[in-house]
Amino acid sequence: MKIELSPVERQYLKGLAHTLNPVVMIGNNGLTDAVMREIAISLDAHELIKIRVQSDDRDARIAMYEQICDDLDAAPVQHIGKLLVVWRPSDKQRIVPPKSKKALKAQP
Repeated sequence: MKIELSPVERQYLKGLAHTLNPVVMIGNNGLTDAVMREIAISLDAHELIKIRVQSDDRDARIAMYEQICDDLDAAPVQHIGKLLVVWRPSDKQRIVPPKSKKALKAQP
């Protein structure tokens, strides 16, 4: 079950993801078990990650994005072209999205 984000939380996470480089690449074989494991490991380590998809089929990318979020209990943050941004809080929870616009503006 994927995590639902409010618009304020999504905006904050998009800002954090802007400078990130993709840590996982999904090749022509699609979402294999090895790729899903690598995404899960990366989410545990970083919480917020970018994934690059090699496929040119937009519908296939959207399906992969939804499957990743559903299977790994993650939140879909952004999908631009061939880049997917996914967030899942870890036990240590390094990234805490603000709950309101006031809290967003108050952060450094």
